[in-house]
Formats: sequence, C-alpha cells, structure tokens
Amino acid sequence: MIFKPLKNSQPHPDLTEVPKLGMQTSDLAADFRRHFSTTLGRDRFCMSTHYPYTALALVLRDRLMERWKNTRYAYQETDSRRAHYISLEFLMGRALGNAMLNLGVDDEATAALEKYGIELEEVAEAEHDAGLGNGGLGRLAACFLDSCATLQLPVIGYGIRYEYGMFRQHIENGHQIEEPDHWLRNGNPWELERPEFTQRIHFGGRAEFYRDASNVMRSRWVDTQDVLAVPYDVPVPGYRNGTVNTLRLWSAAATDEFNLDEFNAGDYTESVASKNKAEHISMVLYPNDASENGKELRLRQQYFLASASLGDVFRRWIRDHGLDFSEFAAKNCFQLNDTHPTIAIAEMMRRLMDKQSMGWDKAWAITSSTMAYTNHTLLPEALERWPVRMFEQLLPRLMEIIFEINARFLSEVAQRWPGDTDRLARMSIIEEADEPQVRMAYLAIVGSYSINGVAELHSELLKAGLFHDFYELWPHKFNNKTNGVTQRRWLAWCNPEQSQLISDNIGDEWVTELEHLKKLKPYAKKAAFRKKWHQVKQANKQRLANLVEEECGVVFKTEAMFDVQVKRIHEYKRQLLNILHVIHLYDRIKRGDTDNWTPRCVLIGGKAAPGYAIAKSIIKLINNVAFMVNNDPEVGDLLKVAFLPNYRVTAMELICPGTDLSEQISTAGKEASGTGNMKFMMNGAVTIGTLDGANIEIREEVGDENFFLFGMTAEEVAQTRGHYNPAAIIAADKDLNRVMKLLRCGHFNQFEQGLFENIVNSICNPHDPWLVAADFREFIDAQQCAADAYLDQDRWVQMSIMNAACSGKFSTDRTMREYNNEIWKLTSVVVENNGCQ
Repeated sequence: MIFKPLKNSQPHPDLTEVPKLGMQTSDLAADFRRHFSTTLGRDRFCMSTHYPYTALALVLRDRLMERWKNTRYAYQETDSRRAHYISLEFLMGRALGNAMLNLGVDDEATAALEKYGIELEEVAEAEHDAGLGNGGLGRLAACFLDSCATLQLPVIGYGIRYEYGMFRQHIENGHQIEEPDHWLRNGNPWELERPEFTQRIHFGGRAEFYRDASNVMRSRWVDTQDVLAVPYDVPVPGYRNGTVNTLRLWSAAATDEFNLDEFNAGDYTESVASKNKAEHISMVLYPNDASENGKELRLRQQYFLASASLGDVFRRWIRDHGLDFSEFAAKNCFQLNDTHPTIAIAEMMRRLMDKQSMGWDKAWAITSSTMAYTNHTLLPEALERWPVRMFEQLLPRLMEIIFEINARFLSEVAQRWPGDTDRLARMSIIEEADEPQVRMAYLAIVGSYSINGVAELHSELLKAGLFHDFYELWPHKFNNKTNGVTQRRWLAWCNPEQSQLISDNIGDEWVTELEHLKKLKPYAKKAAFRKKWHQVKQANKQRLANLVEEECGVVFKTEAMFDVQVKRIHEYKRQLLNILHVIHLYDRIKRGDTDNWTPRCVLIGGKAAPGYAIAKSIIKLINNVAFMVNNDPEVGDLLKVAFLPNYRVTAMELICPGTDLSEQISTAGKEASGTGNMKFMMNGAVTIGTLDGANIEIREEVGDENFFLFGMTAEEVAQTRGHYNPAAIIAADKDLNRVMKLLRCGHFNQFEQGLFENIVNSICNPHDPWLVAADFREFIDAQQCAADAYLDQDRWVQMSIMNAACSGKFSTDRTMREYNNEIWKLTSVVVENNGCQ
C-alpha cells in the first residue's frame, strides 16, 4: 500500500480543527438522523435494528474522535513516556454502553432515540460482543485499558483483530458444539482502519552474515515470505475526562492479493493461496494446536503481534526523534501480558541490531530496561514452549538471537553457581530433550526488568516454586500486582439500580475512587437501606431469570438462592466439584431429607477448549444432571440447574448483578487470581471459595463472617502429593459414596452407557492433581452454611452489602496505579475535556 504525502506536510487548520460537537439531546438526535439517513442511506422502510445501532455508534464515535485527536496531540506535544500493553487477547465486550457512560450522555442518548420512537435497549442488543478474547486474561486487559484512560496515562494497547472469535458455543443433546463466531460479519463501526501505518512482517527465509560499510560483521534476514500487518484503531475513552486512548489491532493481509498469471491460466485456487495463508494469521483466536500446523499458526500469530507492534513503536519514534535511540528506554516501556508476546524480546534485539546497527550490549541494555512481564498461570503446561526445529524454520534470525541470549545468560548463572550443571539445565531458555524446546517464560524473565504475579499468593508461589531459581538470581525483579476490574462497566453500567442506590446515599465518587464504597458499611445496619438493597437485588435476579429462561428453557424463581459459577471450563476450576454438590442435593431430596431446605437455582456457564475432552465431558455431565433434576416432579422448585450456553461479557453484565452466591472453588495454588470473583463481590454476591488466587485478599477485606471458606490450603495440597487416597475418602464419606454410586451406575446417562467413566476415573485417581474428592466434605459443609445463612434474609442482605462495601481494593484503577508507580513510571497527561458531562 502506497500513501503519497501531501506536498504541504501540515494540512490547513480548517481541515483538522472542526467545531466542537454538542452533547445535548437535540445535538445527538440531529446527528443520529443525519447518520441514519445520509451516512447509511436508510429510509422509513428500514426494519433492522442494525442500522439504528450503527447510526448511534457513529454519533458517539464522532464525539470520541475529537477527544481522541486531542489525546494524541497532548501525548506528542508533551513527549511523554509511554507504555505499550501487548496482549494476544482483549475481551472488550460491547462498546456502546461504555461509550455513553464515559462520555456522560447515557440519558441524552436514550432521549434522542425516543424522539424517533426507538428504545435504546433494543438497539443495544444489535451489537456483537467483540470476539478478541477467551476469558479472564482478555477481560483483564480490557479493564486495564479502561483504567489507564481514566487515570489519563499514556498507554496504547496492541492486539490482533481476529476475524473470528474463540467460537460460538451451543449445546446439542448436552454436548458442547462449536460454531464460528464471525463477530465482524456486519462490520465494526467503532474501529478506524489506518493502512498508512501498515507493517511488513517476515517469516521463513534464512539469516546470513555480511560486513557493513564500516567493515563491521552483521546479520540480516533474507529470502523471507512476508505478510502485511494492517492496523485498525479502537477508541478507549476515560471516564468523563477528555482522554481517549487507543487499542491498535493488527489484521493480516498478503503482500499481493492474488497472482494474476495463475488466475488467467485457470488455476484459481493457487492464484489466491498466498492471500489465504496470510489471512489465516488473524483469522481465529487460539487455533487448535494439537496438530503441527496448529502449533505453527499459533507461533506465527505471536510473532506477527510482537513484530507489528514493535515496528509501529519504532515508526513513531523515528518520526518524532529521528535515528537517535539514546532516549528510547527513557521514553518507552512494554508490558507483556502473559507468555504469548514474549518473542518481542528477541524481536526488539533484531530491530536494534539489524535495523539500527547497534552492538549487542547497547541493544540488550535498551531491551532489558524496557520489557516487563506479567505471568498469569501457575500451571507449567500452560507456559509457551516451541520446538527449536519449528523456530529455526519459521523465525531463523530470532532463533539465532535467542541462542545468544541463552549463552550469555547461562554464563551469568555459571558465574553465580560454579559447577551447578543441574541448575544450568533447569534455567536454560533452551530445554534440551529429544525435541529441544524454547521456553518462552524463561526468555521473558531473562529479558525483562520486572516480573509480576497477579495476586499475593500467586506471586509468592512463583517465587517459591515455578520461577524459584530465577528469584534466587534476581529477587529485585519480582513483584506482585493484584488484579482488579473496572467498576465503571462492572457496577456503574451493568447494575444501574444498585449504582443509583449507592450514589444516593454516599455520593458518586466511587465511580473513579472505588475505596469510597467503604462508606456503605454503616448502611448494612440500617433496616430501610437493607430493604431497598434487597429490592434492587430481586429486580436484578428477575432479569437474570429471564435470561436463563430464554437461553436454557429453565425457570428460576427469584425467592431461591442464585448459586452461580461462570468461567472457562477447566479441571482446576472444578466445575466438577460443583456438580457433585448438585448431585448430593438431588440425592437428599430423593431421600426426603428436606427439613429447613433452602431452594437453590444453580447456574453454570463457560466454554471448554475444543480439544479438551474431559472438560467437554464435564459440560455433558452438567447438562445431563440438569435434565434429570429439572424434570423430576419430586424435586420441583427445591432445586433447579441450568448450563448457560455461549458465556460472554454481555451475559456476565446480567449475571453478576443477579447472583447471590459466587462459586470460586479452584484447587488451592492453581488459580493465579481470578477476576470474576471481584465482579460478583462488587455487585453484592457472597463468595464460597478456597484460599486460592485473589480469594485470599477478598476474604481479608470482607472478613471471615462474610465469606464461606472451605478446602485445603496450597501448602496442604502440596503435602498431599504422593499419598492421596481418594478411594478411602469416598468409602469413609456416606454422602460422597452415594454421589459416586449414582455416577457409577449410570443414573445420569441411562441411555449412554459408560459416558462418564472418564470423570469417575479422574475423581478416583490417586494422582488427581485437582483433589476433587479431598475437598468434597468441606465443600458440602460450607454449602450448608451458605444455605442456612440464606434462610435468614436479613443477615444475608447485610453480608451482601458488606461484600460490596469492601470491594474497593479490587478496582483496576488501583492496579494500574501500582503498575505505574512501581513499573512504568509514566506521568499523567491532562487532555482538554471538550464538554464531557
């Protein structure tokens, strides 16, 4: 793509300086009419909600655009230090409501649509959830960007513009069925294509040495197969402060659309082969890597993201500072969100040495003082590792650089611990085996000046276990940054009635300073406030019940306890333990053990990775149990169970305000942090959970009396290894024995013989790393405590209020202040407000 510059490099001010757009109802209504009828060319015969939604999005985008430009100008004029947040996922959710809230025009926009007989709620439903993430990692990244804009920090997000999201999940005969999530089918009115900033990305080829004009030996990457990275920018508005930061998403394109000679010769498939191969890179989030082709595609994605993002930063630096990189490290830092983008370390070295002709020491000094790494997992198998063979074929120059980084690093280790060959093998970036592997997490640690975990326990376990050798070498690099969520989406927007009740009593400062919620504590003792709180919760539960009935065909009565677990389906998150409790309740009802019973509606939702067989079996079990429970007249309204298909951000915006009991029941020492637990807490749900991830800090904030604790600690889990006997535990526990009997006899799969043998075997396995049987008894007892507490509604409402009041720590505003104060060291840049409400 060639974009010729204007002869006059500074366009006339009248071209770029336009009158400020009005924010009143009449202004929005006039612009809505203009976009609907002129920009989109619709008329009175248009019946689709898509076009009113798009017109409203364009009205809001116009107002974001002027603030967006002012933000870019402010950053450039102040030459501010910037952070670049590189993440393979950004689970943004819908943008319409967030834009209205942060611009302060939600009432005005509603009224503007009403002038034309259109309801905002109906229009908002036309927006697709942006399919740019899978779970907590991507949603956390989205919350981080929101907080950075609200704090007016100069931060840009970099990700991939996936054509298809994770997948759309639907349930067929209880089984998860995956369908393509073509979220871009109808376009995305929020994005702005920026083809003038396209980057060229190299793959394949070979590295060769040569001497430059100064007779210095250098390396270059030649004979490559190139792909173009085309940027699409998405605005990220701060809360009513004039700042609009940028999320830049890269879309892959071929260097040539198609081969005309092959097309004319009749070979139509081959003529577009290079185009198709290039576009595969940004086609799907997390392609299945069970095959060799799948692994290669994921590595391509990771390098594509890193190379395009660094190329963009270098482009801007050279535009503003020329070829002098002496201040580059002082003006830039890069936060690598988990292990996926850590190839950026080797790519930075390549660009500095091969493109800017730097020597190794100078290039390494810049790289190692600008890269920071966030680890999000304690599961060794979840850390990125790539075969050296594949790396050499796909990224030969990068592999050379990694070998050199490793050699220099191991020399430092050997100097510190002479003769300790076992330690050298443990710490080497290259794992020597029959198939040598590049350990990307180790590359991240070696090349970064900061390594952080995402909850206090997680960070301590990283230092004591997974990265202990590195902690001994560089203790100063390691730190903790407990995760959070943005209260603007996860309370102010998704729970307007509760938000209004809070603001009416303590003011609205909590929207930007969540710690102000602690002022609610005295209100937990006021009967009138408790009554209003309960009324709001019941209304939210009714909205959730409507969603469940619509999507699952199951009727939830709002008088029952709403017991919810929604998150990615994984064995360590222990949805299996949850459904064992449901089976236990079902068994009690069938035996007539229902004295002082607490009616309960259990909602479970989440997606299993397509290749994760036992996780998909757990989904099938949940659905089979739900079918049996919901269709048994003896059970009736005492117990209802539903599996919500296609769990997504928009669904969570209804789920967390309507939840009574939040299930956070992972095996201790396995969950890095969790953020769903924070969203539920903020909306007044009470947590039942283990001492894992951020649960520990939630319990510290809210107090033991407002948290239902069960299960082993991380230390006890570690001590259990090697002498765990689930068979003895099952035999000694009558309740668990009855539950296992129902599973073994096929009660929930009467016409599908042997269907759940893999689940039964996993529970009974002495090597079960998730220790489901071990925590069953304490889980059942804690659930009974929660049921008893719910019967005393006055006490329960007090617990609900206290959970919301104590959630102040868990805002990403606090998290980002800590990142900034201790890692990034940016200066806030005030931007002209332009009349946000």
